[in-house]
Amino acid sequence: MFVTFQHLDNVTSNLLSRPISRETLPFTLQDVRAAIPAHCFQSNLWRSLSYLFLDFGIVAGLYWLAARIDQAWFFPIFWVLQGTMFWALFVVGHDCGHGSFSRYRWLNHFLGHICHTPILVPFHGWRISHRTHHTNTGNIDTDESWYPVTESQYQEMGWSEKLARFHLILFVYPLYLFRRSPGKQGSHFLPESPLFRPHEKWQVLTSTICCALMVGLLAAIGWQYGLGFLTKYYLVPYVIFVMWLDLVTFLHHTDEEIPWYRGKDWYFLKGALSTIDRSYGIVNPIHHNIGTHVAHHIFITIPHYHLLEATAAIKPVLGEYYHESRETIWKSLWRSYRSCYFVPDQGSKVYYQAPSDQTTKR
Repeated sequence: MFVTFQHLDNVTSNLLSRPISRETLPFTLQDVRAAIPAHCFQSNLWRSLSYLFLDFGIVAGLYWLAARIDQAWFFPIFWVLQGTMFWALFVVGHDCGHGSFSRYRWLNHFLGHICHTPILVPFHGWRISHRTHHTNTGNIDTDESWYPVTESQYQEMGWSEKLARFHLILFVYPLYLFRRSPGKQGSHFLPESPLFRPHEKWQVLTSTICCALMVGLLAAIGWQYGLGFLTKYYLVPYVIFVMWLDLVTFLHHTDEEIPWYRGKDWYFLKGALSTIDRSYGIVNPIHHNIGTHVAHHIFITIPHYHLLEATAAIKPVLGEYYHESRETIWKSLWRSYRSCYFVPDQGSKVYYQAPSDQTTKR
């Protein structure tokens, strides 16, 4: 086992030493790990690089096609395809952030910036907050993203906050980068944010500077070739990317059948199971099977190309605690959008609910 993997597994073990919950699972983290073939935890640098090169190659090829064809009928196709490939690049950077891309930390960080900077994601700022999400998944009080508000908090929210959180769910990611989720302070771009530890200051600044340089490059392109050119070749695909990111992350953790926990009723493995696997059809291999999310949340060091095998191995162990949706993505999105607004103010194991007026419309 590589040093990076050992460090991350130690973090998981420390989480399991928290107080025993009122309701424990009939299996342990060690039981789940033992079911997975050992090679699933091993990254292959050349295989990881092949996905990176393939994604960048497709991005470059789509730009070449768009410039060569340069016809109005082609651009809607280009926008959807390129925005999807921006999302695929994010997923490769996501593996870099988890250390599952390779065993070399410096390479993971370097290539994470290569993947994330062109799509205006501050790699280290996102990586660190995403670490908080993974270590607190399913915990109402301490999770970082897509966690539920309580019913009383929902009632106190203003119309603009409700609009952003519950109705513009496919467009909120840039806002999250600047302001985090409701009720939390800080920004992914500022090293003094409570998200970060003092020794992470320069990492955060590095990523912020990279994004600032990218914004400068985009501004220069807009100045040289016009706003229409920039919109056609970058801004619209960027919006499609944001929609993909918000769609997938929303559906990872938002479902009326997924439990959330408070206090001592939460511990790491229970929280990690508070997610759901979904299929995106032909897009699954394009965005590197990111919909295979349960195994990923239990063991973040499994590379994306081993997630399907790992999932098949743990299903018999997890049994009824494994969540998988066989609905179409659009049906799942509509159902969660209509049903998942808040959780009760009381209770240690709770589920999403909807306002009574919303329920009557279903």
